Amino acid sequence: MNIIKLSAINSTNDYLKELSATQHLDNFTIVTAAHQTQGRGQMGTQWSAEPGKNLTFSILIKDLLTEVTSIFYLNAAVAVSITDALMQFKIPRLSIKWPNDILAGNKKLGGILIENNIRSNGEIFSIAGIGLNVNQLQFPGLPKATSMAVAAGKDFDADAVMLLIAEKLKHNVQRLLHHDERDVWNSYLKQLYKKNVPMTFEKNNQKFMGIIKGVSSNGNLQVQLEDDTIAEFSLKEVQLLY
Repeated sequence: MNIIKLSAINSTNDYLKELSATQHLDNFTIVTAAHQTQGRGQMGTQWSAEPGKNLTFSILIKDLLTEVTSIFYLNAAVAVSITDALMQFKIPRLSIKWPNDILAGNKKLGGILIENNIRSNGEIFSIAGIGLNVNQLQFPGLPKATSMAVAAGKDFDADAVMLLIAEKLKHNVQRLLHHDERDVWNSYLKQLYKKNVPMTFEKNNQKFMGIIKGVSSNGNLQVQLEDDTIAEFSLKEVQLLY
């Protein structure tokens, strides 16, 4: 496995994107940085982490997606790969908060940003950026943040965590390649945070009650409303208040 280690970079996703555009890179090439100065989350939100304490890395995934409609299956595979790995490190109360935040209990442990690039020949190259709090203990101003060390009460070898996540991802990508996405998808839905639990949501500054029932294949959240109808919401259209 090709691993490029950097001391500091603005964004591992951007670095890997630029590198893959100028030279051949093996599938599952990893770029990791001890300090990422301009890490991004979904919809341009910032991802910040204490230098040297956590994992910020990106993985190149080639030859998987053949059509845009299957993009969310990759999101599910990355999220499940992270939780599969963290289970082996005995991190308790893991779940996936739609669309792809990783939680331990009710606190955020990590996040995922997947960027897809459609080449002129129709190939879709994907870069999965992963931010994971590993050994950081304090999160000033972030009451809903946690780390593996906080959740488990001990420090971890960040490189070992990264390599196991990559190993799990290769396995789950192979499942998708062989059209065995059902197990990956079912695992994602099984770990969905607050599924089948009445919760408060907010849309356009209006609060309403609903029950998460699942996620559609294109990534929309499926919520049962008070009149028992099922509504679908796209990314950032609705917020789960927890």
